[in-house]
Amino acid sequence: MRIMALDLGEKTIGVALGDPTGLIARGLEVIRRRTMEEDLKRLLALVIEYEVEKIVMGLPLNMNNTEGPGAQKARAFGEKLTSRTSIPVVFWDERLTTVAAEKLLLEADLSRAKRKKVIDKMAAVFILQNFLDKERM
Repeated sequence: MRIMALDLGEKTIGVALGDPTGLIARGLEVIRRRTMEEDLKRLLALVIEYEVEKIVMGLPLNMNNTEGPGAQKARAFGEKLTSRTSIPVVFWDERLTTVAAEKLLLEADLSRAKRKKVIDKMAAVFILQNFLDKERM
């Protein structure tokens, strides 16, 4: 089963894809946000191209487990995505994934400019890998 993960931001959407065995997540791309229609069109093209069967959407919860404006935006985006496809969208706690991605990229000694280009994609990888690991348990 191919699973895709999304890290939804104001300006970009980080996209990660699981391997066919459901064991390993890898970064796929960063979508520069334009309009809702263009964003959905690109995501649906990826869903078709990679034969995705499930989408995991990062849900930015507050540290006290409540949902703030970011979580509401993620849920609204997920609903629009669901209305355009029959593929299930699952929401997954994404707290601290960007921090973990930033730490990994710093350890890899990437420049600030290079980190900025891939941080959302790496956060999506962390979201998906956490989801895949939990599913295997």
